Amino acid sequence: MTFSVWREPVQDAWIDYNGHLSEAYYVLVLGHATDAVMDAVGLGPEYRTANDASLYTVEAHIRYLDEVSAGSELEVRSSIIGVTSKLLWIWHELWASDRLRASEEVLGVHVRGGSSAPLPDAVADRARAVCVTPPDGASGQIRLRQ
Repeated sequence: MTFSVWREPVQDAWIDYNGHLSEAYYVLVLGHATDAVMDAVGLGPEYRTANDASLYTVEAHIRYLDEVSAGSELEVRSSIIGVTSKLLWIWHELWASDRLRASEEVLGVHVRGGSSAPLPDAVADRARAVCVTPPDGASGQIRLRQ
Protein backbone atom coordinates (compact mmCIF):
# COMPACT_ATOMS: atom_id res chain seq x y z
CA MET A 1 0.00 0.00 0.00
CA THR A 2 1.40 3.35 -1.02
CA PHE A 3 1.30 5.93 1.76
CA SER A 4 2.98 8.86 0.00
CA VAL A 5 3.84 9.75 -3.61
CA TRP A 6 6.63 12.12 -4.69
CA ARG A 7 7.05 13.25 -8.31
CA GLU A 8 9.76 15.22 -10.05
CA PRO A 9 11.35 15.36 -13.51
CA VAL A 10 14.90 14.27 -14.27
CA GLN A 11 17.10 17.36 -14.70
CA ASP A 12 19.62 17.46 -17.57
CA ALA A 13 22.46 18.00 -15.06
CA TRP A 14 21.61 14.65 -13.45
CA ILE A 15 22.55 12.63 -16.54
CA ASP A 16 25.92 10.85 -16.41
CA TYR A 17 28.48 9.98 -19.09
CA ASN A 18 26.45 6.88 -20.03
CA GLY A 19 23.38 8.98 -20.83
CA HIS A 20 21.41 7.81 -17.79
CA LEU A 21 20.43 9.13 -14.38
CA SER A 22 23.58 9.23 -12.23
CA GLU A 23 23.39 7.18 -9.03
CA ALA A 24 23.82 10.25 -6.83
CA TYR A 25 20.54 11.64 -8.15
CA TYR A 26 18.62 8.48 -7.32
CA VAL A 27 19.67 9.23 -3.72
CA LEU A 28 18.59 12.87 -4.08
CA VAL A 29 15.14 12.02 -5.43
CA LEU A 30 14.61 9.25 -2.87
CA GLY A 31 15.65 11.73 -0.16
CA HIS A 32 12.93 14.09 -1.38
CA ALA A 33 10.50 11.19 -1.08
CA THR A 34 11.64 10.57 2.50
CA ASP A 35 10.92 14.24 3.24
CA ALA A 36 7.41 13.75 1.82
CA VAL A 37 6.84 10.77 4.14
CA MET A 38 8.08 12.84 7.09
CA ASP A 39 5.64 15.60 6.17
CA ALA A 40 2.78 13.10 5.87
CA VAL A 41 3.32 11.59 9.35
CA GLY A 42 3.72 14.95 11.09
CA LEU A 43 7.50 15.46 11.06
CA GLY A 44 7.42 18.34 8.58
CA PRO A 45 9.23 21.70 8.67
CA GLU A 46 6.99 23.24 11.34
CA TYR A 47 7.52 20.28 13.65
CA ARG A 48 11.28 20.30 13.09
CA THR A 49 11.58 24.03 13.82
CA ALA A 50 9.30 24.02 16.87
CA ASN A 51 10.84 20.93 18.47
CA ASP A 52 14.52 20.95 17.44
CA ALA A 53 13.78 17.45 16.19
CA SER A 54 13.90 15.47 12.97
CA LEU A 55 14.35 12.04 11.47
CA TYR A 56 17.97 11.09 10.78
CA THR A 57 18.84 8.32 8.35
CA VAL A 58 20.93 5.65 10.08
CA GLU A 59 20.85 3.07 7.30
CA ALA A 60 19.74 2.90 3.68
CA HIS A 61 19.89 0.28 0.96
CA ILE A 62 19.24 1.05 -2.71
CA ARG A 63 18.68 -1.45 -5.50
CA TYR A 64 19.28 -0.01 -8.97
CA LEU A 65 16.95 -2.13 -11.10
CA ASP A 66 16.78 -0.33 -14.44
CA GLU A 67 18.19 2.72 -16.20
CA VAL A 68 16.45 6.08 -16.19
CA SER A 69 16.82 8.23 -19.29
CA ALA A 70 17.02 11.99 -19.71
CA GLY A 71 13.64 13.69 -19.79
CA SER A 72 11.94 11.04 -17.65
CA GLU A 73 9.27 11.87 -15.13
CA LEU A 74 9.99 10.14 -11.84
CA GLU A 75 7.42 8.91 -9.34
CA VAL A 76 8.41 7.55 -5.95
CA ARG A 77 5.78 5.46 -4.19
CA SER A 78 6.53 5.20 -0.49
CA SER A 79 5.28 3.00 2.32
CA ILE A 80 6.05 2.64 5.99
CA ILE A 81 7.09 -0.94 6.66
CA GLY A 82 8.11 -0.73 10.31
CA VAL A 83 7.74 1.47 13.39
CA THR A 84 9.25 1.35 16.88
CA SER A 85 9.24 3.96 19.62
CA LYS A 86 12.15 5.80 17.94
CA LEU A 87 12.49 4.32 14.44
CA LEU A 88 10.67 4.54 11.09
CA TRP A 89 11.45 1.98 8.39
CA ILE A 90 10.46 3.39 5.01
CA TRP A 91 10.22 1.63 1.64
CA HIS A 92 10.50 3.60 -1.61
CA GLU A 93 9.89 2.43 -5.16
CA LEU A 94 11.13 4.73 -7.94
CA TRP A 95 9.09 4.42 -11.13
CA ALA A 96 9.50 5.95 -14.60
CA SER A 97 7.41 5.19 -17.69
CA ASP A 98 5.34 2.68 -15.72
CA ARG A 99 8.41 0.58 -14.84
CA LEU A 100 10.08 0.05 -11.49
CA ARG A 101 13.60 1.49 -11.79
CA ALA A 102 14.89 1.36 -8.20
CA SER A 103 13.90 0.62 -4.64
CA GLU A 104 15.27 1.92 -1.38
CA GLU A 105 14.67 1.09 2.23
CA VAL A 106 15.54 3.71 4.81
CA LEU A 107 15.82 3.31 8.55
CA GLY A 108 15.39 6.66 10.28
CA VAL A 109 15.81 7.46 13.95
CA HIS A 110 13.89 10.30 15.59
CA VAL A 111 16.34 12.81 17.09
CA ARG A 112 15.54 15.70 19.41
CA GLY A 113 18.20 18.14 20.54
CA GLY A 114 20.97 15.98 19.13
CA SER A 115 19.98 12.69 20.80
CA SER A 116 17.64 9.88 19.83
CA ALA A 117 14.19 10.35 21.31
CA PRO A 118 10.79 8.67 21.14
CA LEU A 119 8.54 9.68 18.28
CA PRO A 120 5.62 11.87 19.34
CA ASP A 121 2.60 9.68 20.08
CA ALA A 122 0.54 11.18 17.24
CA VAL A 123 3.36 10.51 14.74
CA ALA A 124 3.89 6.93 15.95
CA ASP A 125 0.14 6.28 15.86
CA ARG A 126 -0.16 7.69 12.32
CA ALA A 127 2.81 5.61 11.14
CA ARG A 128 1.50 2.41 12.74
CA ALA A 129 -1.92 2.97 11.18
CA VAL A 130 -0.44 2.89 7.66
CA CYS A 131 2.33 0.37 8.28
CA VAL A 132 2.38 -2.54 5.83
CA THR A 133 4.27 -5.82 5.64
CA PRO A 134 7.79 -5.34 4.24
CA PRO A 135 7.98 -6.34 0.55
CA ASP A 136 10.21 -9.13 -0.74
CA GLY A 137 13.07 -6.75 -1.58
CA ALA A 138 13.34 -5.36 1.96
CA SER A 139 16.12 -6.33 4.36
CA GLY A 140 18.34 -6.93 1.39
CA GLN A 141 22.04 -7.41 1.52
CA ILE A 142 24.77 -7.46 -1.04
CA ARG A 143 25.87 -10.98 -1.88
CA LEU A 144 27.52 -12.76 -4.77
CA ARG A 145 25.58 -15.58 -6.34
CA GLN A 146 27.66 -18.53 -7.44
